[in-house]
Amino acid sequence: MDKEEKEKWLLAGKIGKEVRQYAVSLAVPGESLLDIARKTDEKIREYGAKPAFPINISINNIAAHDHPNIDDERKLKEGDIVKIDLGASIDGYLSDTAETVVVGGGSNKLVEASRDALNAVIGIIKPEMEIDVISETIEKTVRSYGFSPIVNLGGHGIKRFDLHAHDFIPNVNQHTGKRLIKEGVIAVEPFVTNGEGYVIDSSEVKILMLQKEKPVRDPSARKVLEYVKNEYNTLPFARRWIEERFGAMSNYAIKSLVSAGVLYEFHVLKEASGGLVTQFEHTFLFDEGKVIVTTY
Repeated sequence: MDKEEKEKWLLAGKIGKEVRQYAVSLAVPGESLLDIARKTDEKIREYGAKPAFPINISINNIAAHDHPNIDDERKLKEGDIVKIDLGASIDGYLSDTAETVVVGGGSNKLVEASRDALNAVIGIIKPEMEIDVISETIEKTVRSYGFSPIVNLGGHGIKRFDLHAHDFIPNVNQHTGKRLIKEGVIAVEPFVTNGEGYVIDSSEVKILMLQKEKPVRDPSARKVLEYVKNEYNTLPFARRWIEERFGAMSNYAIKSLVSAGVLYEFHVLKEASGGLVTQFEHTFLFDEGKVIVTTY
């Protein structure tokens, strides 16, 4: 990995860490999800970066992919369990990091289980190690608390402008026989629940991503597509960002692009049995046999 590339990965991680801590500080009773999202977007840009993806603000039984719409009136309540998942992009070099907070404070074993599972991985992770060992470490830590890891969520590789690259890193041992990469970037993210242990798609979609560029007839759809390509490349973006740029009529353009297979939809994910969900995540850089937790 050359010096300039490494510096950009490290900077994206540093910014991700700082902004994650800032976003967590905003997660107080009465704060609106929309304000948290807008303030966090602004903070990332103050650091000279762009969002790697829209901040996920996922509450209680919602595991991932929730983000406020432009007219969202939801506010945090005392005792809510909130997953803050975000990242920074420096010229397409990314970070991905998450933390769970209990709104209003207080200890919570479910939060401790996901935090300790990630810390256990930090203690053993190294390039080219068996992915099954990572997964088993997460699973054993979580089950020692009496909870369940979410079986269909997990970590992933990261490449430039590609948030979910190469091998999936499950939160349970799936006996894949695969190994981590020798050099590059990955994210590990234990998801923990007191429910059944898997997530399902809801009908809601707040986040999208350019999937495959195709010719489109509608002028408004072409305009939105051109903007998405130039502004986000192949990184996820919020429906809200497009509506703030082009107005409410952009929703028709988005629907058209989804129907054409141009845009991919990230459905809001919910725990299947309604169980509470917690999550912690860090980004790891492997270089010259060493491990750097860029978002620690």
